[in-house]
Amino acid sequence: MKTPHVLLLCVLAAALMAVVFCNSKTTSDRSAGAIGPDNCCFKFYPRKMNKKLIGSYYITDHRCPRAAAVLVTKNHSRHICVDMSLSWVENIMKRLEESNF
Repeated sequence: MKTPHVLLLCVLAAALMAVVFCNSKTTSDRSAGAIGPDNCCFKFYPRKMNKKLIGSYYITDHRCPRAAAVLVTKNHSRHICVDMSLSWVENIMKRLEESNF
């Protein structure tokens, strides 16, 4: 083969290997090679929670089908999905943000 053909073949092989390695991430809750967010909420906790039990929170990835906040408890570090548009959830998030200053 001529040099340009070998070079082109090497570039294509490297591109193919890059795609395979980038998609090889595996987790317990999704199949190998899946591209997308790791932690989405599909069900929300139905009741109001005591704000004293919550130590922190985070917002789910924007690629999830439903926007949600995940409240993390202080004692057992449980992650609880809640609807972030509810007023009591907004109050907890605001209190946690204020306490971090």
